[in-house]
Amino acid sequence: MKPKVVAIIQGRMTSSRLPGKILADIAGQPMLQRVYIRTSRAKTLDDVIFATTTDASDDPVAEYCDLSGIPYTRGNLYDVLDRYYQTALQAKADVVVRITADCPVIDPDLIDDAVNAIWGRFEGMPDPLEELKRPLLPDELAFSADFVCNRLPPPWHRTYPIGLDVEVCTFEALKQAWKKAKAPQHREHAMPYLYEGVELNKANRRLEYGISPRGYRVALLHHTTDFGDYRWTVDTPEDLEFMREVYLRFDGRDDFSWKDVLDLVHANPELMKINAGVQHKTLKDIDDRAIK
Repeated sequence: MKPKVVAIIQGRMTSSRLPGKILADIAGQPMLQRVYIRTSRAKTLDDVIFATTTDASDDPVAEYCDLSGIPYTRGNLYDVLDRYYQTALQAKADVVVRITADCPVIDPDLIDDAVNAIWGRFEGMPDPLEELKRPLLPDELAFSADFVCNRLPPPWHRTYPIGLDVEVCTFEALKQAWKKAKAPQHREHAMPYLYEGVELNKANRRLEYGISPRGYRVALLHHTTDFGDYRWTVDTPEDLEFMREVYLRFDGRDDFSWKDVLDLVHANPELMKINAGVQHKTLKDIDDRAIK
């Protein structure tokens, strides 16, 4: 049976810096819809599900998903790891892709790169069958990594713009994190339990690979040119203004690639000044209302 790959988009209305942002209008459609459509274009995905919360503040999100035909689940307001696990369990996922609802230029090709890497279909990745050194058991899946991403927080270095973030893990790894992770940052940020403390070795210009102290195989994908300080996410009014301008330049279409956005901002550097002063949040930023 073909393994099932499920993308789960997390989002809630009570964002600390820009409440209600996931339903904010971007060229005629809510940001939630923009992210869902762009994510759904990834060829490696079997399902895309929006994961919001059971809090009453997210009733408008559930209503919008119902009206728009977007599959969704509702779970814990602050325990995002539990929200992911319960959604993945319900969807019978073998591989889980984490996307956030504040990234309206998320790129399907980058999602495919990360999913392909978990199977070993990326230059420099180890052959999963070679690593296993034994025949597969019935229904056993061979993975080259437990966790793949195209960015990690400091002290690791990122090369893709902020807002193109993709994280992919096996369901088994997610399940272990769900069972074992206790720290607030592990629960609120969903997957740091898997990569925390990892030392990565450079395989080539586009890949670093290593094993975390907890034993998880971690792969970090890079772009050959460093654009890691470009900010293409929505967390403040300035970010939203920037993203509305980007979509306006594409006449409200959503079929452009991240490289099209790159060409746009290079040709129009004034666009990058709109949100240049915004400080990016880190893993140390935990919502004061979060679980203890």
